[in-house]
Amino acid sequence: MGLKIAVVGATGNVGREMLDILDERGFPVDEVVAIASRRSQGTNVSFGDRTLKVKALEHFDFAGTDIALMSAGGSVSKEWSPKIAAEGCVVIDNSSAWRYDSDVPLIVPEVNAAAIEGFRRKNIIANPNCSTAQLVVALKPLHDRARIKRVVVATYQSVSGAGKDAMDELFNQTRAVFVADPIEAKKFTKRIAFNVIPHIDVFMEDGTTKEEWKMVAETKKILDPKIRLTATCVRVPVFIGHSEAVNIEFEDPISAEEARDILREAPGCLVVDKHEDGGYVTPYECAGEDATYISRIREDITVENGLSMWVVADNLRKGAALNAVQIAELLLNRGLVGNRKAA
Repeated sequence: MGLKIAVVGATGNVGREMLDILDERGFPVDEVVAIASRRSQGTNVSFGDRTLKVKALEHFDFAGTDIALMSAGGSVSKEWSPKIAAEGCVVIDNSSAWRYDSDVPLIVPEVNAAAIEGFRRKNIIANPNCSTAQLVVALKPLHDRARIKRVVVATYQSVSGAGKDAMDELFNQTRAVFVADPIEAKKFTKRIAFNVIPHIDVFMEDGTTKEEWKMVAETKKILDPKIRLTATCVRVPVFIGHSEAVNIEFEDPISAEEARDILREAPGCLVVDKHEDGGYVTPYECAGEDATYISRIREDITVENGLSMWVVADNLRKGAALNAVQIAELLLNRGLVGNRKAA
């Protein structure tokens, strides 16, 4: 028997992607409900070949709903996720609101599926930050083999990670450059067209940004608290797809060739690593794809047991919507949802 799924934030970039992916993957649903704020009530969104009319979160009764995929922002999730969870509906939240709560599992199915059992404490499961999700998918199989000591990562993050307004700003600024119109920065602190901005989220006391702190805290929670990680997160003029230059120091020796072989067999990973022009993946090629792509795998001779690599993924999919749907699939496959209907 199929489930009843609610997508909260259905009119946003990630919410629409969630609806697409539920349909693409044939998730066994009897009913899908599109939910957003009151101002979006009545808006039409697509679910496969069907059109769903958006309902208002404030008036929706979640009793009888099995899973709520939340992509409505941290403040909305803080207020509504506990209320929804109290109705017996499992919340899979895409915001940062619950990621650092010790009673809420932070899940990337290819990495720490077993941790999902902890969802019962609050009936909430957290989705990681988009840049963290693709990173840990690539790190996990290598960590299992040679134990990671330290990671240095520089991200090249697309504007879609900041929402539709950010995508519009890149488009409008790029157009303005070519027609010599004034360039206006609203969403970003500086112009993003033909530029890069080494600043994502707010600054913290030690000079790091919160986006960089998120990568540290989430990697430790998902993968291993002993891993030391430092990040520099940069916004780049790309519409979809986050890229990462990753340097790893291991406890045990591991060659580039062995790492390549391990990653080729790892769930969620796709290695494209030819030492020739174009023998690597860029964010343009990964847009619309589910895999975490890994290229430029090579040994770092400046440290003992070091490797460097290039990691790319569609941030709206693996970094957000796809990962949330995979968590829902994990709940279903482990028999952790749907029991009320069966009873």
